[in-house]
Amino acid sequence: MTKKYNYIIIGSGIVGMAIARAIKIRRPDASLLIIDKETREAFHASSRNSGVLHAGFYYTADSLKAKLTVAGNHAMKEFCRRHQLDINECGKLVVAQDADERDTLYELEKRGHRNGSNVEIIGADQAKEIDPNVKTYEKALWSPDTASIDPKQVCRCMREQLESAGVEFLFETKYLRRQSGAVETNRGSFQGDRVINCAGSYADTIARDFGFGGQYTMIPFKGLYLKYTKNKTDVKVHVYPVPNLRNPFLGVHFTKTVDGTIKIGPTAIPALWKEQYGFWDNFRLGEMLKISMEEVRLFAQNSFGFRSLAFEEMRKYRKRYFVGLAQAMVEQIDPDGFTEYTQPGIRAQLLDTKTRKLVQDFVVEADKSSVHLLNAVSPAFTCSLAFAEMLLDQYEIA
Repeated sequence: MTKKYNYIIIGSGIVGMAIARAIKIRRPDASLLIIDKETREAFHASSRNSGVLHAGFYYTADSLKAKLTVAGNHAMKEFCRRHQLDINECGKLVVAQDADERDTLYELEKRGHRNGSNVEIIGADQAKEIDPNVKTYEKALWSPDTASIDPKQVCRCMREQLESAGVEFLFETKYLRRQSGAVETNRGSFQGDRVINCAGSYADTIARDFGFGGQYTMIPFKGLYLKYTKNKTDVKVHVYPVPNLRNPFLGVHFTKTVDGTIKIGPTAIPALWKEQYGFWDNFRLGEMLKISMEEVRLFAQNSFGFRSLAFEEMRKYRKRYFVGLAQAMVEQIDPDGFTEYTQPGIRAQLLDTKTRKLVQDFVVEADKSSVHLLNAVSPAFTCSLAFAEMLLDQYEIA
């Protein structure tokens, strides 16, 4: 017998659970199943990200990220306060190295104001009042609403809340195929009136089973952070460089975690398969061949500057170089204080195979029976609660 549900969600990351939460608020009696191939919730990107709640000033006004980040920031803070979860509301400084970067700060401020983000350009002296160790060229961008949470703590709490509301979780349950309107897994077949694909790095593969995502493929990038164990006081706030607005990566920066720990990162090193956390971790030959061929093609064509990006990111395996990028943003930091790497993460980044460019915004494709979140990348954790509400409204999910 195929068990039937009103909703089946594939993937127990933060976005999948946020969608389940929004559905149960609107339809408390709805039957809902979340399946995941791992042993616990949020095993991959949702529990391995920086924990930063972004404030919404990086994104162009026509993007979903622009529409959702500010609302998502407020909603996640409210969720944490309601459930007495940890928040570090330290704020963020974006610092410049030269006149060109200083000018880009004004573009970020303009974007932020359009998006409803609380940001302002301040002088270098004002920046030092916020964090005496920070170093910037004439100006800095101050974002007081940027904060940090503990991603694992948030995801664990959300799972507990969902289970209390009657949502079923099935772990070690791998999606195999769609067959006769049912979702086939290694633990049996399940029927859902609406299937919602939140499978992260495998969302593109699953979407193609339903006839979606044909022009996209997933390119994984490995993110590494280095932890500063000397003290928690040398840097007081998040300190970020001015990003290259042509690609979706924000550059190596200082992060203050929820407990005040300092770390630098992340890298964006091209990976050869979707869950390549270590050299041979989770090796899959078919994935390696497909992704390697795609990356070789990007390298040869130098699409979106991939060749220089790849060379630059590979240099970050050298600890001295990695630390040096962060040192440029502060007056002083002890390079020997960076003693350990945190748990690596993988950014499941969508590539548009027609334009040969990385997709910078969220991508959703859907019909009446299924919804597919093809590009739920940073700041998806920040946006998750607001994103879920938008999804339910736009696609008439509940």
